[in-house]
Amino acid sequence: MSAPRKDPVDAIVEQWAAERPDLDTTAMEVFGRVSRLARAMGDRMEKAYAGLGISRGEFDVLATLRRSGEPYALSPRQLSATLMLTTGGMTGRLDKLERSGLLRRSPDPHDRRGLRVTLTEQGLAVVEEAVGAGLAVQTEALTAALDTERAGQLAGLLRELLLATEQ
Repeated sequence: MSAPRKDPVDAIVEQWAAERPDLDTTAMEVFGRVSRLARAMGDRMEKAYAGLGISRGEFDVLATLRRSGEPYALSPRQLSATLMLTTGGMTGRLDKLERSGLLRRSPDPHDRRGLRVTLTEQGLAVVEEAVGAGLAVQTEALTAALDTERAGQLAGLLRELLLATEQ
């Protein structure tokens, strides 16, 4: 049986082991790999969305509206809270998406001072295609490395870790 392949995190851990053999670097290994994985997959997702004329951040706005269900409308405040963006950051994204014809802003019929952000038909078509393209990229990466059982185990372990760190 051959030795497991090494990744860049292994090199970092080996350097620390040589310099500080007293350190337990398990947490560094886990979070270093999660961070590198998120960055690598983020780059792949960006490429998948770019083919549809949107960025990852713009996808997030469109996907949030789509996931809200018909009529695919939320207030800018609801979008900002869901995406953890400042109102200024949200305004920039909404401006670009509105200029692209993917959403529209209109007065909120229930709040004279508020706005509603709604997917247009074109926006709905783009987000439907984008979610499929993004999921295909993620599935390809996952199934290239893990079978269904191990992928499920990893998802469960990451859920536990995320819940523990977000408290």
